Parts: sequence; C-alpha cells; structure tokens
Amino acid sequence: MEREIVWNKRPSKYLTQALKRISEESYLQAERVEEAILTRLEKLKQKPEKYPTDKFKRNNQGNYRAFETHSYRIAYRFTDKEIRILRIRHVKQEPKEY
Repeated sequence: MEREIVWNKRPSKYLTQALKRISEESYLQAERVEEAILTRLEKLKQKPEKYPTDKFKRNNQGNYRAFETHSYRIAYRFTDKEIRILRIRHVKQEPKEY
C-alpha cells in the first residue's frame, strides 16, 4: 500500500524559505536540493522504515525516522496511511529534541 505524504506547516514553510535563500546564489543548486528531498520522500511511500529511527525524538516507538541530504535533516513519522513531514532543519542548526 502506498502512503500519502502530508506536510506540517512549519517544515513546508522552512523548506520554501531555504530554497529561496539558496536560489539567490544559485537557482540550479536550489533545484538540486528540492529534487533530492522530494525524490527521497517519494521513495518513502513504499518503504518508510528505510531510514534510521530519529535519535532526537523522545519515546520513539520506531515510527519516527529521519534522513539527511544536501545538509538538511528531514524528520518524519509514518503510519499505515501516511508519512507526515514533521521537521526540516539545516544540519548546522542546534538539534532539538521533541
């Protein structure tokens, strides 16, 4: 069964702003970052447990996962029906537990 990708408002807004900043210096690089993130998310629809559990999530039962690409860390939670994008942060930012 293929799951739906659902974005929380904060990570969606953060990604939009990050891509805008990147495109000010290199439109091509902004496209590469966006494509890399979206491609990985698309692949999660079939196998959401592909990436390791999120080490910053307290009381993680194993359905909170995270991956990094192009210096961005994407945290998500999966259920039988959806993959919810919870957080996107640049890897140089202070990590936050949640």
